[in-house]
Amino acid sequence: MKLIMAIINSDDSRNLLDRLARRGFSATVTSTTGGFLRVGNTTIFCGVADDKVDEVLGIIRESCPNRVQYVTPLPPVMEPGEVNIPTPVEKHVGGATIFVLNVDHFEKI
Repeated sequence: MKLIMAIINSDDSRNLLDRLARRGFSATVTSTTGGFLRVGNTTIFCGVADDKVDEVLGIIRESCPNRVQYVTPLPPVMEPGEVNIPTPVEKHVGGATIFVLNVDHFEKI
């Protein structure tokens, strides 16, 4: 058995969860925040049999396309009287960061 942890853009989470459910896979979802631009992410945890890993990875690839988005970073902490107008930054969003881990024991109660 494997545990698939996929960190995806929050905009892709509903589509991915719907596709996983239609194919009979259950998943646990947590909201997370990325580091650089503090963009909202979603982390999906999905336990699957070893022979189903490629199927789930394919669903993730189909559901989480890469795209370009312009985001305005949070302004840095400034001294009183200083002015900083943040400039939008081109950021590639979407896609997924995926970890596949071995599971020694699984139990559903």
